[in-house]
Amino acid sequence: MKVIFIKDVKGQGKKNDIKDVKDGYAKNFLIKNGYALAATTNNLNQIKKDLKEKSTEEEALIEEMEKCKKSLEKETITFVVSTGKEDKMFGKISSKQIKKELDNLGYNIDKTKIKLKEDLSSLGIHNIDLELHKKVIAVIKVKVVKG
Repeated sequence: MKVIFIKDVKGQGKKNDIKDVKDGYAKNFLIKNGYALAATTNNLNQIKKDLKEKSTEEEALIEEMEKCKKSLEKETITFVVSTGKEDKMFGKISSKQIKKELDNLGYNIDKTKIKLKEDLSSLGIHNIDLELHKKVIAVIKVKVVKG
């Protein structure tokens, strides 16, 4: 029996996959527990329609993130820090602090989207990646100066 998976099932299929499975398994487990639908013409058409809508939404989201990327890349975030001998910083700048500064500039970006390889612990200008979307990565400048 052909089924359309509506949820991921480990070892069987992922969401929106269309596969042939044994009749008993399809009726008594997959369909009964809401993991799949029978691959009828109506269900196939509905899945195609849903996938097309998601694709359109995804494209719109990517376009929006590209606009955000352009404005973000014009920004430079500056941190004034205390330093000791030989301009060695006291402490480090973390993604939480960068997120707070982005919030102050009007960007609502999740802290997990800030891709720091390590906390910033030296003076100068650092390029930081922001993963706005899987396909859209912005690079912002973070300037660390002594105060």
